Amino acid sequence: MRIGIHVGHWEGTPHDVAALAVEAERAGIDSVWISETWGSDGVALLAWIAARTERIGLGTGVLQMPARTPVSAAMAALTLDHLSGGRMRLGLGVSGPQVAEGWHGSAFGHPLERTREYVSIVRSVLRRDAPVISSGPQYPLPLPGGSGKALKANVQPLRADLPVYLAAMGPRNVALAAEIADGWIPFLFSPERPEVFAGALRAGWSAGDRDGSRLDVAAMVPVAIGPDVVECRDRLRPLLALYAGGMGSAGVNFYKALVTRYGYGEAAEAIQAAFLQGRKTEAARLVPDAMIDELCLVGTVERVRDRLDAWRASGVTTLLAKARDVATVRAIAEAAS
Repeated sequence: MRIGIHVGHWEGTPHDVAALAVEAERAGIDSVWISETWGSDGVALLAWIAARTERIGLGTGVLQMPARTPVSAAMAALTLDHLSGGRMRLGLGVSGPQVAEGWHGSAFGHPLERTREYVSIVRSVLRRDAPVISSGPQYPLPLPGGSGKALKANVQPLRADLPVYLAAMGPRNVALAAEIADGWIPFLFSPERPEVFAGALRAGWSAGDRDGSRLDVAAMVPVAIGPDVVECRDRLRPLLALYAGGMGSAGVNFYKALVTRYGYGEAAEAIQAAFLQGRKTEAARLVPDAMIDELCLVGTVERVRDRLDAWRASGVTTLLAKARDVATVRAIAEAAS
């Protein structure tokens, strides 16, 4: 199992994502990944990291599909791949209706169809074996009725097989990732309950006539390392409350649905009710210790080192430890050694 770090999205100083990447490279960590929400841009962040590092793998975990056209995402990936000497891994996510429609002004409907077309166009750009044509209906190229013509990239991509990852949680999205992607990025993955996703993964591999061993399962894992496990859990309670209770609407919250599938449905209902009523501190207190221990890495370096065995046994092939400070990067590297 490879160990990467996930530095999240930049929220201003003192969150120096490049400094974290430099430290991770020095410590021998496999890769560094960024994200974006409705503020800092993921492509810019990764370019900044690429310019400061030499060897570490670079990943987007994830770029929001509604934020840019498929051709734009492919252009960014092929450019960063060249500039970094072939270190780029392109992670994509369909986002959710609040961000897609409220921030980007892009319809959220038909996410599976949209994702399939998006990845197909990205791969067509990277192959550069013919002008890019897509019949749509989500991303028709060239635009029907317009004066444009089908084009090929005017830069030869460094790698036609640049890895494409998909973030997915729902069964149909997970199956699609297994069918068409090189990697799958789950968040709040439970190493104790890999069977929650097993059927979807098998369905995707079957649909794509693929060998499942070739899918890189790159799980994003919240981390809090320190001598006091209680204090470490408390550091992560607000994060889990945000995702289980506030990431989405009352009717559409993919993370709440996932932890419910893990058996935390009663707690998830209470967390969401408190969070959506503005009682965020109470929502955090309602996150069970067992949920934190199951979905996160918490406690001493030795405790985390022991816990990594469960992730290895679960089928995770790349563990992306969420790190926002140099101390956490160093501790993760020590635990993985």
